[in-house]
Amino acid sequence: MSLPVGGMTPLSTVDWPDRLSAVIFLRGCAWRCQYCHNQDLQRREGSTHRWLEILAFLGSRRGLLDGVVFSGGEPTLHPGLAEAMAEVRAMGFSTALHTGGDRPERLAALLRAGLVDWVGFDLKAPLADYDALTGSPGSGERAYRSLRTLVSSGVPYELRTTVRRDLLPLPRLLALAREVAVCGAGNLVLQAYRDAEQQLEPQAPSTLREAARQMGSLLGPVGVRAA
Repeated sequence: MSLPVGGMTPLSTVDWPDRLSAVIFLRGCAWRCQYCHNQDLQRREGSTHRWLEILAFLGSRRGLLDGVVFSGGEPTLHPGLAEAMAEVRAMGFSTALHTGGDRPERLAALLRAGLVDWVGFDLKAPLADYDALTGSPGSGERAYRSLRTLVSSGVPYELRTTVRRDLLPLPRLLALAREVAVCGAGNLVLQAYRDAEQQLEPQAPSTLREAARQMGSLLGPVGVRAA
């Protein structure tokens, strides 16, 4: 099986809440979000790891890890993702997926097949702002179709929105909250934007807390991740 693994985190406590997990990063993403923190993984070309080596490592971590997260890039770009998840599950691991929802049909197939135990869904913006933010026409329609599919599947999830204030001021965050509510979704977390030097925007924690408070009146509790 050909799967472009661009990297792996052997142990993470943050990529799947309340789980000890390994994180597999797959190369390739059709979007070019201005604040992407994994820009090297946007390209399909680049250094990769052999899938058999990844499986061998995971085999040595049976009993030590709760699960394996497939991240990216955008993992659902790859036809081999379902087979890879099935192999990992056959080893006794639970599996999670990080996605922006760019491939609604493939996400739906993974959920129907019971290959995903949890989803971290990167919700970028209100629908009207998506194409400008991602540089990909139709990205918003695909993302919100994926979100509705995820909600209807019953699979546990967390929505994450990275907030760069020039791109997502409070009025746009409130618009996003209204659209999420229409989809029947919740469990949204606002994440602080970090620049290339990993510095937070000034006043980011307090700004996000106020945004979360106002969004919560439309959506229910909204979390903040700004540490």
